[in-house]
Amino acid sequence: MLPLLEGINITDVAAEGNAIARVDNMVVFIPYGAPGDVADVKIDRKKHSFMEGHIERLVEPSPIRVEPRCEHFGVCGGCRWQHLPYQFQIEAKQRQVKDALDRIAKIEYPEIMPILGSKQIYGYRNKMEYTFSNRCWLTFEQMRSGEEFPDRDAAGFHIPGAFDKVLDIKNCHLQDDLGNRIRLFVKKYCKDNNLPFYDLRAQHGFIRTLMIRIASTGEVMVVAVAGSDDVTAVETMLKALSEQFPEITSLHYVINLKVNDSIADQEVIHFAGKPYIEEEMEGLKFRVGPKSFYQTNSLQAYELYKVVRNFAELTGDELVYDLYTGTGTIANFVSHKARHVIGIEYVKEAIDDAIINSEANGITNTEFYAGDMKDVLTDEFIEKHGRPDVMIVDPPRAGMHQDVVDVILRARPRRIVYVSCNPATQARDLQLLNEAYRVEAVQPVDMFPHTHHVENVVALSLR
Repeated sequence: MLPLLEGINITDVAAEGNAIARVDNMVVFIPYGAPGDVADVKIDRKKHSFMEGHIERLVEPSPIRVEPRCEHFGVCGGCRWQHLPYQFQIEAKQRQVKDALDRIAKIEYPEIMPILGSKQIYGYRNKMEYTFSNRCWLTFEQMRSGEEFPDRDAAGFHIPGAFDKVLDIKNCHLQDDLGNRIRLFVKKYCKDNNLPFYDLRAQHGFIRTLMIRIASTGEVMVVAVAGSDDVTAVETMLKALSEQFPEITSLHYVINLKVNDSIADQEVIHFAGKPYIEEEMEGLKFRVGPKSFYQTNSLQAYELYKVVRNFAELTGDELVYDLYTGTGTIANFVSHKARHVIGIEYVKEAIDDAIINSEANGITNTEFYAGDMKDVLTDEFIEKHGRPDVMIVDPPRAGMHQDVVDVILRARPRRIVYVSCNPATQARDLQLLNEAYRVEAVQPVDMFPHTHHVENVVALSLR
């Protein structure tokens, strides 16, 4: 039997969004706690050097606690820091970056610049993805109530650690309310027309997922994913959706009959409106398709890209390599300050968008290549296309592959700007680059208020 620890003092927050306490020289990780809380904590898991638990009773709330705006806080798992003041959140993220550099990179670096906080802390996401399931997650309060819940259909988010359970979301505050209204309309339409919600265990059902993108330009994209090949039913639903929401400027669907929810390998069928939506920065238009990657906080992405451009110290005569270029947003954003920009990205559709984005903006000094980074970025590639003066790298959370790091070290660009959504893997890579590069500047940027995630930009120069 795992213990109940009474009157535990919660002292800090950890990198994964949990609060932490220390009991008998062991760290206890506690979700939804706040530094300054005194709580009775039920231990759920005990390992050699740490424990994990949850707050059974809040004895004395921390003075810094604030009231979460979301009714789903504590169950959804998405915005784990809504109960913490925003100023505290960004200070914790600043410490997270410092901790990664000190503990993992173990290299010299200048004083970290103050984190750039997000001007919008609600309604900031331009993209949301919802899952439809016939197995609604029941909260502990619902289960204890003894009530029957015959309607288990849900449209919302996966519960962490329970792939087949989905929390039904009434209202998400991370995107413009139009996203909520679109989701709720699709949910009601399917129920009214006896279109079954997807069974994640049995792998059958009609409505499966819904992606909603609302650009800073006001354009709106919806991609409905069905787990049934009843095209007539899908298109009838989308016709009703487009009539109800004339704001939708780009409407698509996918018939996904495979096991997982990813649509990366699936055909996206354009149903109505334009095949893309557009984002805008400094007069540049960026086309975003159904499979395109684009930073999910449009306004803060602009602040991030200004940092990148500033750190690159471009004079107009540089050859720039933009690794993990996505839809070429950074490549196109910096192109007017460079002689030539080469972008490389794994997703072919994103590269197609990057090329279109250059053409649409009259940019003629960019070129783009699709493929796995470690396979494309080789010594032969650099010999053919030229040794870069500046490299901008923005890898996924896992960081850079060792082969990519090795090629960069052999190419020896004068300057590297490393953008990361994971300070831990960034710190690991900085240690690998340290033999040839020194860190000149560090700028954290908060892209995701109310979560523990932080973006960090590091400028490196050749020793």
